[in-house]
Amino acid sequence: MTYAADINTTADPICDPITLEIIQGAIQAAQSEMEALIERTAISAFIREKKDFYTAIFDRNGVMAVGSMVPIFGDITTPVFEHFPIETMQEGDLYWYNDCYGSYGAVSHSNDQVLLAPVFHKGRRVAFVMSWAHFADIGGMRPGSISPDATEIWQEGIIIPPTRLIEAGVVNDAALAIFHRNSRFPAQSEGDMSALMASVRLGAQRMTEASDRFGAAVLEDALAQLLDRTRRLVRRKLAETFDYGTHRFTDAIDSDGHGNGPFHLRFAIIREKGPDGADRFIFDATETDDQAPGPVNLLMNRSIPGMALGLFYLGGEPGQVCNAGGPLALDEVRLREGSLVKPNWPAPLGMRGLTMMRVLATLNGLVNAAGGQAPAAQAAYVVALIRGSYTAEDGTATPFLLADGIGVGYGARAFADGMDAVYFVAQENYPIEFTELGYPVSFRTYGMVMDSGGPGAFRGGTGILREYEILADHAMLGIRIDGVENPPWGINGGKSGAPGRIVINPGMADERVLPPLSDGTMLKKGDVVRIETGGGGGYGHPFDRPAAKVLEDVLSGLVSAEAAAREYGVAVKGRQVDEAETARLRASRPVVKPFHRKEYLDVL
Repeated sequence: MTYAADINTTADPICDPITLEIIQGAIQAAQSEMEALIERTAISAFIREKKDFYTAIFDRNGVMAVGSMVPIFGDITTPVFEHFPIETMQEGDLYWYNDCYGSYGAVSHSNDQVLLAPVFHKGRRVAFVMSWAHFADIGGMRPGSISPDATEIWQEGIIIPPTRLIEAGVVNDAALAIFHRNSRFPAQSEGDMSALMASVRLGAQRMTEASDRFGAAVLEDALAQLLDRTRRLVRRKLAETFDYGTHRFTDAIDSDGHGNGPFHLRFAIIREKGPDGADRFIFDATETDDQAPGPVNLLMNRSIPGMALGLFYLGGEPGQVCNAGGPLALDEVRLREGSLVKPNWPAPLGMRGLTMMRVLATLNGLVNAAGGQAPAAQAAYVVALIRGSYTAEDGTATPFLLADGIGVGYGARAFADGMDAVYFVAQENYPIEFTELGYPVSFRTYGMVMDSGGPGAFRGGTGILREYEILADHAMLGIRIDGVENPPWGINGGKSGAPGRIVINPGMADERVLPPLSDGTMLKKGDVVRIETGGGGGYGHPFDRPAAKVLEDVLSGLVSAEAAAREYGVAVKGRQVDEAETARLRASRPVVKPFHRKEYLDVL
């Protein structure tokens, strides 16, 4: 990993400021066009409908210059360069991997496939392009390749080390055949791989066109300027947030699905003077708890803390782009072997998503602990895996896999409410029409979970309620929910968000609540699965929320009238605020503390 001290900037830039903006727009357009191609041509629902895919463009040395606005990008190119030296690469090559440990966490669970290609212009290497997507099934112990029951990574599907899939235009069909043979749904796998390959070809074509238009030297300088611009901005923001010394924050996930937990994430940002008198920013996660026996470990690439912090700081800078400038802004990243964020091989990683979401919340907590204004904590998006078979029209038993990622509430901000019902960044919830058309389920309910958003001057985002009626002959359910014992924290007087839960046959004689991280629950035709996802933490004292906003939430079904009075001190009668009763309630203003998780706390 290259850090800030290793960056060489051009003293006399070749690319002028106007051309720089034109090139930035052209490259961003190319990256977006690559994503659009994947969305329109992929086969599996998790890619086409959920939009669990990313693309990026790198400079000629493999440093990311423009990427999706996703705070989990690691160092994608180095794992390939270690096996295939950069100077040996040829035009028409394409490289492929999903090896989490072999990529140092650049890929953080095995379902994600990465394709990377060098781009040449008149024999000169000018860039790299990448496409990455989550494949529905790559083998493993259960359909979907992800299960809370996993205890080692081999149970999570086939592992592809960095491989040259295409050499100078010649495809390694045998490697693809082995991969697709390991999927329970090979037609989906083949279609999704074709979509990724087409996306990379398109990206390479667009970068070649940019080289034709601007010249390779100007393009190279433009990418270097974009990287340096982002790096400088992030370092300036870090200096504004973090004073000299050590700043700490701790968050926790509940369990690993095997009866272990909670697991604590203990992060620190250290600002110090280096030997040359320049500032050094160090991220330290060495005090994080040991790795888990279950699959909630996150093999955190060293780029991720800087990428996540960088995207937070870029939020108010529309002229900036997502690139490696964030990671390059940190001088050092310290991780401990055998910890939850740097587990030892072959620890399972399939459900690392809930730990990833806690990592982002912990980084927000670090910013807030230092006096910044990051959002309150968000819930971890929920994943439901319903697998089984149904009788097709011709009478045959047909297997199916419904991997449904469901949105949650995000943390409130210092200036706005948290986002409601968001899965992850730009990814989407499955529409009812699509799901019922493609899978043997029928929806009884789809809406928001009332009172799930953490109360605050700015309310936390609300979670989602989905009720599925099973129409299949039989099915098995795996579920991933976190934040039940350690719900998303609120800040500056805001309260924590409500936890999620899953109930089988709600209101019936055989109703039962499932463990939040479990698999192997058998379902039969007619069973109802009710999933309620968690809400985000609130920001600011709830009594500071305008009564009109509380009334709007009540009328929208996001907050109950009872919670309006109890949490916000606002009395709602019918469709109006009872001004006199509200004044009486708000006269007794509760005392608050900086953080809230079930109760007010000075420190988490």
